[in-house]
Amino acid sequence: KCDGNRWLELAGKVHKAGLKTNATMLYGHIETIEDRVDHFIKLRQQQDKTDGFQCFIPLAFYPNGTALSSLPGPDAIDNLKTIAVSRLMIDNFDHIKAYWVMLGKHTAQTALHFGANDLDGTITDGGELTESYAVENGEVKMSRAELITMIENAGFEAVERDTVYNRVECQAA
Repeated sequence: KCDGNRWLELAGKVHKAGLKTNATMLYGHIETIEDRVDHFIKLRQQQDKTDGFQCFIPLAFYPNGTALSSLPGPDAIDNLKTIAVSRLMIDNFDHIKAYWVMLGKHTAQTALHFGANDLDGTITDGGELTESYAVENGEVKMSRAELITMIENAGFEAVERDTVYNRVECQAA
């Protein structure tokens, strides 16, 4: 694993080659608020240079089963604040993802009102890894119809997309 500066350097090279990538931030463990802000500033600067990030994915840390199991991990308020601050600080990213498996369905749905514009998660069996950080009773899957309903009930239009954010025509759920 490389440090953050090396990662940004490599991301820049990938972007200059014409490829898009995603950026993440694991939060809710040992970092400070200042660390998070620094992370956002570095991502923003890199995006200004290359315009190569297609999406930001905040990853909530869940301590169960880790060496940091004594830590509480982030709560729903921290999750929503992190998404809101990401939308404000890295407004040069087109997409901010709310990953419902990690956030829980209700918090992910609410995140759409806090700056997230991409609701994502497993809609088939997630597997052992996914189940380890699922916050709602180990729930790691939902139907396409449920996902669409969740988005529409939040007051938004559900848009199906491919992995590079091209709109695809939705078929009946």
